[in-house]
Amino acid sequence: MTDKLTLERLKDVLSYDPETGLFYWRYGRPKVKAGAVAGGKMLNGYIAIRIDLVLYRAHRLAWLYVHEKWPAEHIDHINRDVGDNRISNLREATRSQNMANAKRKTNSRSGFKGVIAEGSKWRAYLGGYRTKYLGLFDTPEEAHAVYLAAATARHGEFARGE
Repeated sequence: MTDKLTLERLKDVLSYDPETGLFYWRYGRPKVKAGAVAGGKMLNGYIAIRIDLVLYRAHRLAWLYVHEKWPAEHIDHINRDVGDNRISNLREATRSQNMANAKRKTNSRSGFKGVIAEGSKWRAYLGGYRTKYLGLFDTPEEAHAVYLAAATARHGEFARGE
């Protein structure tokens, strides 16, 4: 995926509803009627739209459409629903901030983000480019509380504990 598309071309082929987060085709073409919802859901849940043979993620197109510029880095879905492209659900983020808003791993034994089992104790850590060790604790709840404090200090509004 690339950011070669211009704002003018985007607005020529699609219209965007910021309240629903949906894009609509402005013109009909074979197998697609004018006014039809554009794009489709990818296996990872993101919505993708093909324009001029190039595949774009809809959240990046929404940002371009509304803010009239490509995002500098990543776009974070505030509610974590990558299919929800309402402009009110999107914000610019660094990779680190975007990952701070990610869900905990599904195979987590502790049931908490930022906490792993280590022997009979629970290790709290802050992931990222350099993993930061936060200590060993008797319960996963104690470890998670320390993780939350560290994540909030590092990532502010992007920090999510669940």
